[in-house]
Amino acid sequence: MAEAVELEAGGRTVRLSSPGKVFFPERGYTKLDLARYYQAVAPGILRALRDRPTTLQRYPDGITGEWFYQKRAPKGMPDWIPTAHISFPSGRSADEMCPTEEAAVLWAAQYGTLTFHPWPVRRDDVDHPDELRIDLDPQPGTDYDDAARAAHELRAVLEEFGGLRGWPKTSGGRGIHVFVPIEPRWTFTQVRRAAIAVGREMERRMPEQVTIKWWKEERGERIFIDYNQTARDRTIASAYSVRPRPHAPVSAPLTWDEVGVAHPQDFDITTMPARFAELGDVHAGMDDRSYSLDALLELATKDEHDHGLGDLPYPPEYPKMPGEPSRVQPSRAKKPRPQKSRPTTP
Repeated sequence: MAEAVELEAGGRTVRLSSPGKVFFPERGYTKLDLARYYQAVAPGILRALRDRPTTLQRYPDGITGEWFYQKRAPKGMPDWIPTAHISFPSGRSADEMCPTEEAAVLWAAQYGTLTFHPWPVRRDDVDHPDELRIDLDPQPGTDYDDAARAAHELRAVLEEFGGLRGWPKTSGGRGIHVFVPIEPRWTFTQVRRAAIAVGREMERRMPEQVTIKWWKEERGERIFIDYNQTARDRTIASAYSVRPRPHAPVSAPLTWDEVGVAHPQDFDITTMPARFAELGDVHAGMDDRSYSLDALLELATKDEHDHGLGDLPYPPEYPKMPGEPSRVQPSRAKKPRPQKSRPTTP
């Protein structure tokens, strides 16, 4: 095993130690293979990460070893990598790294970062998301093809409510993510409310195929629209991120024509570089236009006023929110005691 190699990126040199360490035993892919992959797709992943507070999902000894999420900027991080101060729902805060150049991605790979989890905000305004992120999550009994069918209906919903354009990508697993660039005018709570409105509209259109039910026992064999992925401090793997599975799949940006045609297994750290060399970043135009959430928020208001559909549960680690329903799953909720009938007086 070579002691180290030096990689060039944007005029900087990044030292990669233990380049021969095997990160994916089933395929034999090494730490150097991981770094070379990120070099090959650097403009694409930097487009997805640029100026965003980013949590690192690190596997220092490869996917069979221990792993962890690194939220706070690591000690010893180069001073040319900027940070942003962010607040968590717990009330705590931290400085997270914000990649602004390709060398930052390679630096993270040196420390075993497989997956990058960027916040939907930029470092100059960390309280107002500039992306609405919709996570189509297949439940047991469903698969990627089911998620693809839901994604095409989602595309129609987004177009109908505000002329929104979504940008689809594989999750790297069985799911599909659709990102909508939005104007940074709304809070996390408002963006989450818009995501709930999307989910409820999808339920109305595809009641047997889609659900927004938070409790697993209520979802059935349907695609779950995980509206809580829009809550503060919830992140989704970036485009081009490597996922910790044996064949080293990646989260692949798609065109809408590819949704349901291309499949997640088509994209890994060996196939994506060739695709990128041929097509470039198929989401390169994502930042060219930002959209308004007004129509979706009007839909949310209509759901509340006309149908009595209010807020939905937050994840368990979040503080109780105003207007939020009970977080007790239905099967464990206390049932009201039947009232005893009183004898009538003759």
